[in-house]
Amino acid sequence: MTAPDPVDALPDYQSIMLPVLRAAADGEQRIGAVVQRLGDELGLSEGARAALLASGRQTIFANRVHWAKTYLAKAGLVEATRRAHFQLTKRGSDVLATKPERIDNRFLSRFEEFRQFSNRSAQSTYDEVIPDPSDAAYRTPDETMRAAHRQIEAALAEDLLDRVRAAPPEFFERLIVNLLLAMGYGGSAADAGRALGRSGDDGVDGVIDQDALGLDRIYIQAKRYAAGNSVGPGAIRDFFGSLDRHKAAKGLFVTTSSFTSSARETADYLSKRIVLIDGEQLTRLMIRHNVGCRIEEVLPVKKVDEDFFE
Repeated sequence: MTAPDPVDALPDYQSIMLPVLRAAADGEQRIGAVVQRLGDELGLSEGARAALLASGRQTIFANRVHWAKTYLAKAGLVEATRRAHFQLTKRGSDVLATKPERIDNRFLSRFEEFRQFSNRSAQSTYDEVIPDPSDAAYRTPDETMRAAHRQIEAALAEDLLDRVRAAPPEFFERLIVNLLLAMGYGGSAADAGRALGRSGDDGVDGVIDQDALGLDRIYIQAKRYAAGNSVGPGAIRDFFGSLDRHKAAKGLFVTTSSFTSSARETADYLSKRIVLIDGEQLTRLMIRHNVGCRIEEVLPVKKVDEDFFE
């Protein structure tokens, strides 16, 4: 008789959401300690706790606890405090006060922030409120794999943006330098760093060479704003004036929030080329060029070699 697979004893990530939220009610928590605590509370065997993902870098149970915490954070029930630590929010406390029997994706969909996160990650036309990549009833295996990849990247983008907003302004400037260098602009990191170091110089936060010889330059304005604090047309016109004083033909305006529609219209109508990069575009570029993130695992997808059989 075949021995039962210890992984079968592991709860799915949605079943872990309520225990994770309850753990946060005891104050700031380290995610690793929560993994250990929940494993004890659930009475998981050593085999179940030690079961690894295919990458071999993380246990399956720890991965599910991390995803439960991530989804709770997207709904605003918990928030990151420092590296690998999180705490309960006022909203999370209010939810616990109602004594819910279960918290899952459908429960979290009552919060606007979570619905926006789900829409960005799913980008799907399916009828579910929160499409789940593990639900094969509506997807082919290829669609399931790509839907899961979108969800992972959407969660990564949210985490990157949260960290950038919480970092000092100097870090934001260094981030833009590293991103532009990764995209092929400028010469060396030292040259780009010195160019961007003249913060507040006539309304320009930085300058970076568009080519290695410095024949053309991009002037940069960087606004590290919180979510909901959109950049308006006035800031665009001010930046335009700064470009004019520097006799510059083009500029890059980067923010961690968003631009109002009138701000984008203003940038389109002005005589100088001003490119606007909002928080969502910023994280997409960071992910594409491996700035602030790295490849965790590569899953090769193979198909039949028709030429071989012919």
